[in-house]
Amino acid sequence: MSATVSPEDRIPRPQRQEPEPEEFLRTLYQCHGSALLQFAARRLEGDWHRAEDVLQEVAIRAWRHAEELDPTAESVRPWLFTVLRNLVIDGHRARQARPPETGDPELTHLPVSDGVDHVLTSHVVAEALRDLRPPQREVLLHVHYMGRSVNQTAAVLGVPPGTVKSRTYYAARALRQALTSRGLYAHDSGRDAG
Repeated sequence: MSATVSPEDRIPRPQRQEPEPEEFLRTLYQCHGSALLQFAARRLEGDWHRAEDVLQEVAIRAWRHAEELDPTAESVRPWLFTVLRNLVIDGHRARQARPPETGDPELTHLPVSDGVDHVLTSHVVAEALRDLRPPQREVLLHVHYMGRSVNQTAAVLGVPPGTVKSRTYYAARALRQALTSRGLYAHDSGRDAG
């Protein structure tokens, strides 16, 4: 079977020049955007955010057919409204097809670290360290912040290891009390601090 070609098919039809995407979309929004957005918002029960999303999808689909559509013509409106209506219906069906999402109410109240707590805690700890006697502060810095062992700290400070141990104990106790007085609680509150 061979297809017959009519004389009309042999005559080249003048093709409309494809408009620039920005210009096409700008014109589409100017001519039809507000009417489409209001229609979408009504169909979506006043959800303007979803209405804007649907309108953007309509604009993308219209742009894909830019060669056939004239964004300034009123005759394009029925096509735009039909596409919008179909997208709203498809979205509604998609939400009905899967169970609704439920969040864990306990998770919604969990604090999220934004760095402010860390900065404030660092400031309070630095302030509390200033309350310690210089030998206690020095031992804590070597043992806890520099990560040195008792023997290494003793060698650096020129004191016996027993002195490093006792200073570390009394410095930690004094620091715990200084932090508690500033409103920070000790994580091991079951231990005897005194």
